[in-house]
Amino acid sequence: MSTFKKVVLYTAGDGRARFRDDTLELSEGKPQSMLSPLQATGGYQLRRSPVGFRSDFHCTGEPQWVFILSGRMEIGLQDGSSRIFEPGQHFFSADTLPQGATFDPDVHGHWSRQVGADPLETLFVRG
Repeated sequence: MSTFKKVVLYTAGDGRARFRDDTLELSEGKPQSMLSPLQATGGYQLRRSPVGFRSDFHCTGEPQWVFILSGRMEIGLQDGSSRIFEPGQHFFSADTLPQGATFDPDVHGHWSRQVGADPLETLFVRG
């Protein structure tokens, strides 16, 4: 069976954001065009971030897919690591604030920034 790589930004048990690679099974369709089962969504938003954009540390409010349409996006974690996503790449952002926690920018969440000479355009699809 074919699979689809799903990069997940999530909140670990210690409250810190981490990345992991999961897979989705492509169990539907035909051999030349395999599909995942239909996934429910809660709407979508488009965003354009200018050259030089950088956010502060924050948590994802609602889990969502993030698709890079143009430009480059870097996601940084509390441990100092980061990943850069380019056009055509995507990840599932689910690093929500742990239940009952008060946001602490020294512990929780991630930052994001536009990288390079082109504005960043992204598509957010609520999960």
